[in-house]
Amino acid sequence: MTSSSAALSALTPYGWDDAWADAFTPYEAEGLLPGRVIRVDRGQCDVVTPGGVLRADTAFVTPHDPLRVVCTGDWVAVEPGGNPRYVRAYLPRRTSFVRSTSSKRSEGQILAANVDHAVIAVSLAVELDLGRVERFLALAWESGAQPVVVLTKADLVPDPVTLSHLVQDVGTSAPGVPVLTVSALHGDGLDTLVALVGSGTSVLLGQSGAGKSTLANALVGEDVMDVRAARDVDGKGRHTTTTRNLLALPSGGVLIDTPGLRGVGLFDAGDGVGQVFSEIEELAERCRFHDCSHESEPGCAVRTAVEDGELPVRRLESYRKLMRENQWIVAKTDARLRAEIKKDWKRKGAQGRAAMEAKRGRWS
Repeated sequence: MTSSSAALSALTPYGWDDAWADAFTPYEAEGLLPGRVIRVDRGQCDVVTPGGVLRADTAFVTPHDPLRVVCTGDWVAVEPGGNPRYVRAYLPRRTSFVRSTSSKRSEGQILAANVDHAVIAVSLAVELDLGRVERFLALAWESGAQPVVVLTKADLVPDPVTLSHLVQDVGTSAPGVPVLTVSALHGDGLDTLVALVGSGTSVLLGQSGAGKSTLANALVGEDVMDVRAARDVDGKGRHTTTTRNLLALPSGGVLIDTPGLRGVGLFDAGDGVGQVFSEIEELAERCRFHDCSHESEPGCAVRTAVEDGELPVRRLESYRKLMRENQWIVAKTDARLRAEIKKDWKRKGAQGRAAMEAKRGRWS
């Protein structure tokens, strides 16, 4: 058996295929081993290879760009021996899940790579935050993965009518996205989710306390992740998952479990925002002005839809908020766009002052 066929056999459960084998060919000629990163921790990573799991240092491929560091889900070329052993390169990513950092600098943080499905866990133990769901969805669409929303702890909503209304509310905020209800505690709804994530790579996302670790254990079929109870007062949990772990699922496919995300900032996710609010994007095509901001311009089809009750005002407000946030992140690294934003703010300020002066003239 050649090294390529050995790799294909041993790494297939982790997503290895002919395309990855072709991409690895130059590194095979150098005597390096193929593998997938299943965990990253403080500059080192665990890599599953044809010969088993190896511990390797990532310093050799850690550049100044935080989006190019080795992350969970990467396919890498790793040294067969050495102390320490080094990852020499990672293969070009098919998809990457990125959020903005909490710093004031315009930087992104890569959470997972080569993901096919983004499973967004939302707890039904607390009041739904549709704006946060839309934020997660924007990042998921931007990554190139197919999102799915999983409403966890469905056993806490025993009334089927109430549960149906909650699913409908989320579905309105997630056009084109499956919305599933699951009780990992009782196994309800798991079959549908297992079938969905049974091929490819899925990443599990959500806030602390959303039930991600319980869900991961249910999908894997054993207690591989620590689980702690969420606080009754707000449904939030502690970070039971502190690193991103890639787990092979018995039904096929792999799952990347992530720590709870308190801050989910957008990072150059304009296309993802547009996908989440596709109905607004479609309405905007009928606006009189192609650069309509949907605030005060005449002939705005979006505001007309709000006035007619066709578009919830909450959706428009959420769209505006995410678009402004994303625009500002992009502008941090684009001086011309930054100048255009300031010019637009001044124009809108002048329009607002003119409107107030007109009102005062009518009052006097």
